Amino acid sequence: MKLIDAPGGLLSALAQAPLTEQRGRLVGAVGTTIRARGLRGRIGDTVEIVDAERGTPLMAEIVGLADGELLLTPLGELRGLSPTAEVVLRPSNSLVPIGPALLGRVVDAHCRPLDGRGAIARDQVRALDARAPDPMTRAPVDQVLETGVRAIDGLLTLGRGQRVGVFAGAGGGKSTLLAMLARQTRADAIVIALIGERGREVREFVEEVLGPEGLARSTIVVATSDRPAMERVRAAQVATAIAEGLRDQGRHVLLLMDSVTRYARALREIGLAAGEPAVRRGFPPSVFAELPRLFERAGNGVVGGITGIYTVLLEEEDGDPIGEEVRSLLDGHIHLSRALGARGHYPAVDIGGSLSRLFPTLASATQAQAARRVRAMLAKLADIELLLQLGEYRAGQDRLADVAIAQREAIDSFLRQDAGTATPYSTTVAMLRGLDPDG
Repeated sequence: MKLIDAPGGLLSALAQAPLTEQRGRLVGAVGTTIRARGLRGRIGDTVEIVDAERGTPLMAEIVGLADGELLLTPLGELRGLSPTAEVVLRPSNSLVPIGPALLGRVVDAHCRPLDGRGAIARDQVRALDARAPDPMTRAPVDQVLETGVRAIDGLLTLGRGQRVGVFAGAGGGKSTLLAMLARQTRADAIVIALIGERGREVREFVEEVLGPEGLARSTIVVATSDRPAMERVRAAQVATAIAEGLRDQGRHVLLLMDSVTRYARALREIGLAAGEPAVRRGFPPSVFAELPRLFERAGNGVVGGITGIYTVLLEEEDGDPIGEEVRSLLDGHIHLSRALGARGHYPAVDIGGSLSRLFPTLASATQAQAARRVRAMLAKLADIELLLQLGEYRAGQDRLADVAIAQREAIDSFLRQDAGTATPYSTTVAMLRGLDPDG
């Protein structure tokens, strides 16, 4: 087995691991928190809870220390635990199989197969929780990422190695856009993390959205909504580690995580159960410490790159703490409009509320000029929408408004796109320039 050492000395840590088995006892289990005594463990270590009355051992992770006790978060159900259970410190559970053998596979948060196709090869492994690449050795984001989605490629151009959030409320068209990105984006490999999704949606995504051709270049990591919080957190870390392994082999990887909101909620569940205070709308400090650690692991490395696209479920349009934090940490945000989705306008991208921070460096001067004009026309149309509905607008009052009204159908046609069709980047730019009457 080839062991890929991660920054921070994983091999050294393994070499210093104790050879004798440490055992302790269970002293309490309330809600999703287990308390144990009698063994010396560190935060992040893995333990096995052995209970003769329960039968099946239960794995857990040490998440806190309090009054001489270890606070554990289970990686399974607590049902059946009894006061006679023993707690055994186990070797680190922080190695993830990586490499091309994972492409085409559907796995859980422990890299156990969910597709019925046999065990996952562990010829190469990588640290689950690796450090982000050195900022001074990262390759710059200077290549356009072709998604085939006109609204994105034309007005929100993304780069290979960029990290962007897709923000949507319920019914905002998130699934439609993700399906388009998964099928159409030009990448060497795709890693998809489905966190907190309904079980029905997982199979639909694999069979209907990806299909055999899309699955062949993808790895899907699944932790459904009924799984323990630690497993949902681990799914995000496992997907990122798999993407890192492919990046280190020189590949460009598209990492789709749906959703980072449910990852944050799982972190909240763990933090509150461990006794952390709630500081922002019920979220403890550890959530806001873990989010940047996860995001910074994506991006370009020395050779390959990871383009990270993270979905955010907005509880409300303004004041959502996770939405605000994610928006501040990423290199751009794509906002999906529920109103557009209700009109059957897909992908439901709200251009005015969306931004790619790398657009100015990736787009040509002519594309940037056309994009500015189209944005200005969309903003003007939004300003005069009520006047148009009431029939109160009179031509000649505002030249930009007159041009925007004349181009309205063409702009709408450009932004709408069937989920099964991809538009080449060069064609998108040419169509965008055609929308600017002064171009």
